Amino acid sequence: MNQTLAHSTRTTGSGWGATIATHRVLRNTYALLSMTLLFSAAVAALSVALRLPTPGLIITLAGYFGLLFLVHKQQNSGWAIPAVFALTGFMGYTLGPVLSMHLALPGGAQTIALALGATGVTFLALSAWVLATKRDFSFMDGFLFAGMVIALLAGLAAVFFQMPALGLAVSAMVALLSAGMILFETSRIVNGGETNYVLATVGLFVSLFNLFTSLMSLFGLGGSSD
Repeated sequence: MNQTLAHSTRTTGSGWGATIATHRVLRNTYALLSMTLLFSAAVAALSVALRLPTPGLIITLAGYFGLLFLVHKQQNSGWAIPAVFALTGFMGYTLGPVLSMHLALPGGAQTIALALGATGVTFLALSAWVLATKRDFSFMDGFLFAGMVIALLAGLAAVFFQMPALGLAVSAMVALLSAGMILFETSRIVNGGETNYVLATVGLFVSLFNLFTSLMSLFGLGGSSD
């Protein structure tokens, strides 16, 4: 009986410890995500105000993947947080010219506001669902990775071959995949699959960024067809 009681105590203690650790990762992730979103938005606004030029496809991809690699390399060091802000700030800079382009179009401000609102509602709804149900979406890992690779290749093809219809199809695909990534990333945190809040923050930030830009493209099409 004593052995049974000791085992029960260890199990309960382990369960409480895991729960506390999960809550800590979740709290730190949302805190850092909020700060990086504000920082990225500020950089994007500055980019719009200064009318900074589009960095171009090569610089954008090199900067994004280079900084993403840096974040993963420094994930457990004191340089992890600066690396995250460097990545999210760079993404905010690349977003600035896109916002400027939309603002120059009729109804562009409304398109941006609508995309921003839809992104926020989607994130809150999906996150709340996972937090409430604690459902495990780890089975989506391979599907989401393959989908993003296909979307990246299709997006590059749309740019190089100037195929607007393919570009819009890619935007719709990325929007759906980004929603799936929000479910996947949040599920990993809630169920203990992700214990590094730096990586969790980057995963959610990139998903929100992709969701917002994709919705902006789709809503922009609707506005331009009126």
